[in-house]
Amino acid sequence: MQDEWQWVEAIVPQMVSKLTTRFRVLRGIARLQPVGRRTLATQLACTERTVRTTTDALATLGFIQMTVRGMQITSDGQRLLTGLTPVMATLAGRQQQERELAQRLGIAHCTIVAGDSSQPNGSLSALAQGAKGVLADQLPTGASTVAVMGGHTMATVAASLTPSLSNQRQLLFVPARGGIGEAPEIQANAVSAQMAQRTNGQFRSLYVPEQLNVQTYKSLFAEPAIHAVLQLIEQSTVVVHGIGQALAMAQRRNIAPNVIANLNAANAVGEAFGVFFDAQGHVVSELPRIGLGIADLATKSLVIAVAGGSEKGTAIQAYMHLAPAQTWLITDQGAADFVLKK
Repeated sequence: MQDEWQWVEAIVPQMVSKLTTRFRVLRGIARLQPVGRRTLATQLACTERTVRTTTDALATLGFIQMTVRGMQITSDGQRLLTGLTPVMATLAGRQQQERELAQRLGIAHCTIVAGDSSQPNGSLSALAQGAKGVLADQLPTGASTVAVMGGHTMATVAASLTPSLSNQRQLLFVPARGGIGEAPEIQANAVSAQMAQRTNGQFRSLYVPEQLNVQTYKSLFAEPAIHAVLQLIEQSTVVVHGIGQALAMAQRRNIAPNVIANLNAANAVGEAFGVFFDAQGHVVSELPRIGLGIADLATKSLVIAVAGGSEKGTAIQAYMHLAPAQTWLITDQGAADFVLKK
């Protein structure tokens, strides 16, 4: 049954996540009724926003009713709860695997989506939908500055976003780091701009060429336009980024052959934020770039890493030696199986 749910999720991304949340909230209401939203959110250890969205949907479907004393389950809701209980038991394996993966990697949360994006028929769409769901659930109401990295995965995440993400939120998207060296459509500037456009948010760009020498970078810090954007990046509270394979990222950025040879000699397996690292998480090389570094992530309230595919399993596992503890990893079954079976 677990494998069959993967096909369901593949055609209706985030259905399993929504089903799990609705079942959990419905079961909580049945146990605590009559109950208010704030109390329910506290008991379920989730946000009031999640409870409000979910209970509105359950009420519309006729499974709960709102009363002056609080929310109560209806007879239809009780029948649904009874019927779904054995079905939901089959999903417990996925949730347990997410907990095991987070524990293995030493981070706060993992979301595992169906598939293996490394396979010839694989795609990044499930990862993007997973990231979209976490952003919708975890972004606070009010103003947030979201710093995003570039890359194919991040561009796919951007394309999945919708205006609903800005409900009761004022979102400003900024590139997490400078760098104009990749294909235009996957540069951090382009990704942050698309995220803003897709959500009716705002964005600011940082136009800084990649692979300049350190002295040139330092001189750019004094430029008023660059300095203003750098301040916004520094003040960001949310970061969304990918994780790359070391040699693939070096080649994509047209890094000099002698540097690639050094990466090979140092057994580099992964890259994030311009930092190349080996399987144990030891930094073996770092590109001079303006913007956030891995060390800066420790101060951010929400850090979402999006990476999947069995081929990236080693890079994902290695990066987690460097990642802050509050990281939320969005990955797929291919990468999760690779890490957990090692």
